[in-house]
Amino acid sequence: MSEPVIEPEIMRISWGPQHPMSGQTRIIIDTDGEVIHKIIADIGFTHRGIEKVLENRTFLKGIVPIERMVMVDTANIGLGYVTAIEKAFEIDVPERAQWIRSLICEMSRINSHLYAFGLQAESTGYFPAVFLWTTVDREVILDLFEKLTGARWSFNFFIPGGVVKDLPDGFQKEVLEAVKYLRSRFEQYWDAMVENALFEMRCKGVGVLTKNDAIRLGATGPVLRGSDVDIDVRKDQPYAAYGDLDFKVITETEGDVMARTKVRYHEIGQSLNIMEQVANEIPAGPVRVNFPLFPRSKVGEAFSRVETSRGELGIHMVTDGGMNPYRVKINSPTLRNVHVFERLAELDRILVADLPVVINSIDPWYLDCDR
Repeated sequence: MSEPVIEPEIMRISWGPQHPMSGQTRIIIDTDGEVIHKIIADIGFTHRGIEKVLENRTFLKGIVPIERMVMVDTANIGLGYVTAIEKAFEIDVPERAQWIRSLICEMSRINSHLYAFGLQAESTGYFPAVFLWTTVDREVILDLFEKLTGARWSFNFFIPGGVVKDLPDGFQKEVLEAVKYLRSRFEQYWDAMVENALFEMRCKGVGVLTKNDAIRLGATGPVLRGSDVDIDVRKDQPYAAYGDLDFKVITETEGDVMARTKVRYHEIGQSLNIMEQVANEIPAGPVRVNFPLFPRSKVGEAFSRVETSRGELGIHMVTDGGMNPYRVKINSPTLRNVHVFERLAELDRILVADLPVVINSIDPWYLDCDR
């Protein structure tokens, strides 16, 4: 006589809402004791209709609301929208402006990765001080933003045809000083956290996403590159000044939480290299071309792709000859990675205690997800 099959006792738990700055969301988990059987991302709590807002604003006025999608990475988000406008109007951007854009985008990437790095450390429960370290070090980047753009967050510095203004006197020297300081700090991060036995215990072998699954599920950014997929829009379809800059695409092979953390850590190093190159080698010339306040577009379509700190952002813009975009569709990286996160419980054994570590490893920004 065969033994009876004992069905697991599944309990459904609501986990959330989350941090108000990055946006609220709810994650529903089905568990059997400590083992998670299913993850459901109940998104939409912070849907603000950004796409429809853009369709009801002139091209220039749309620059302000789209940067609200990701406040720690406004430069990369804003560049995606401005690039779509430039393609729709067939605008050639001066070379110096493209270099300045790359500089600001890499500063924004560092700002975002530092935020993610601190949260990853905090989610393990062992390293709350690291989040304070990253907060202090982000001030170095924010001070540079303030000197260049006049704002520390959401600076609206990219405009169709270039940037608002040139680099101020002495700014390149300050960039080099910031790079030198941050490099020394990141060596301390590695020793204190990444190679720490407790951090490895919480992150190594947890939330594993294989290379095939990362491609199949449409992962992007550090989540994709942490599974050994060498894809980065900056290299594959260079924009701004990335075609003239020397940097590496960072990948890791393990596909776990530790691998995704290491990708962001090493990407910060590559961003510092780019900042140094721009400060030393930026060409002379104008920083913008004239663009009317209320232009009328041609009838057509434009598509832009940029590599934000969370992955590939795609913006599809349809124009109908008016002063506003007729339709704007945003393919956000967080939405793609949240879909991957939902599948992780099916792909790997995840415990309830590991959930904060795993979700922070995909670096979600729920306002970006919901738009």
